Amino acid sequence: MNEIEKDLISKISDLHDVPQGAYNIRLNGKLHSRNNTANIEIVSKPDGSGINIYVKDNTKNESLHIPVIVSANDLHDVVTNDFFIGENCDVLIVAGCGVHNSDSTTNGHDGIHTFYVGQNSKVVYIEKHLGVGNKKSSRILNPTTVVNLSKNSSLNMQTIQLGGVSSANRTTKATLDQNSILEIKESILTTDNETASTQFEVDLVGKNSKVNLVSRSVAKNKSSQHFVSKINGKTECFGHVECDAIIMDKATVSSTPALNSLDSNATLSHEAMIGKIANEQVVKLQTLGLNEEQAVEKIIKGFLK
Repeated sequence: MNEIEKDLISKISDLHDVPQGAYNIRLNGKLHSRNNTANIEIVSKPDGSGINIYVKDNTKNESLHIPVIVSANDLHDVVTNDFFIGENCDVLIVAGCGVHNSDSTTNGHDGIHTFYVGQNSKVVYIEKHLGVGNKKSSRILNPTTVVNLSKNSSLNMQTIQLGGVSSANRTTKATLDQNSILEIKESILTTDNETASTQFEVDLVGKNSKVNLVSRSVAKNKSSQHFVSKINGKTECFGHVECDAIIMDKATVSSTPALNSLDSNATLSHEAMIGKIANEQVVKLQTLGLNEEQAVEKIIKGFLK
């Protein structure tokens, strides 16, 4: 890898060296390197469209890193990955994509990830996206995540768009069985003329299943964002959506929630706030020695954290 590619990998997956545990690094549409462990096996799909990941029952305190880098000009990479998590597991999965353009062409990546989480298992899933390079180029990222949670299982999902992504369409769908828990925290930053669209749909089909979705976004310049969430409560369950956005300059943000209670014992709620940075916050930080620009950036960083 060249220095740009190494820098992208470190930013999207916090890798500064060869990772411990299982990993699969994809570079410009092809396998770059891979490592399996005794409990985590990564297998290429026969048609070359992606990988299958198998985590054995009772796998505890292990990690899997699957970063993707697109640095070849005029390349749109598409990959389909399926995760089969056994029962009684506790694992960390770190994904994400970094895209770089050196000219004015369009680069992109569509990552389609499907999770099958076994009973009594816990998964932490972190996905970061970043675009860098020529400002005249376009960087398109369209992540799709499908989550299937078995009884008493949980998935904590953190998705972060670090900036530089010209266009993003993010889709997440989930089905939750009895006593399962889905926690999602989304952070998105858009600038210039960038656009970002997020769509969530969660089916709570198992008794006492729970979903908590928190979205934090910042839109600058002339960028635009649209957030759509739909929770379908089909039994005794709990669902909550929280969407907060900071809007700056001439940017636009819209939020469209939908709560569908299909059972009298379903408890569903939504809250949203879209507004600008309070002047009092900026002034307070300026009294501590920051200039206005530094104060605003610090507020944004804390908001998205």
